[in-house]
Amino acid sequence: MSGATELVGTTVTHRRYVSYGHAHYAGGLVDGAFGLALFGDVATEMCIRTDGDEGLFASYADVQFLAPVRAGDVVEARCTLTAAGNRSRTLAFELHVVARGEPAPHQPGAAALLDPPIVATRATGTVVVPPQ
Repeated sequence: MSGATELVGTTVTHRRYVSYGHAHYAGGLVDGAFGLALFGDVATEMCIRTDGDEGLFASYADVQFLAPVRAGDVVEARCTLTAAGNRSRTLAFELHVVARGEPAPHQPGAAALLDPPIVATRATGTVVVPPQ
């Protein structure tokens, strides 16, 4: 799609439940790579929307792990197109915890929506797309 610079500000959002199979650490903590994989997924959709191609992830310029992600969470991965060159696209990413499991002995499946959501991870990345 030509004119990708006109699409700066476009946002893609995915939500996902974090299964207990993803927990790697005490307290049901999930490793940071889980969020980075979700960033790859939203970046792929962004490239499809803006350029009609899946694109290739080239690099991260910055990654900040700000809060834990736990098994039982519902997370939202958000990607915003912040700049577009001839073939490169700069993307801002955020991973929000929007719901968290709160198991109790009398209600092991208890959970709550978080208001406001917790910002767990922020990153900036670059993808490349084929020439038009």
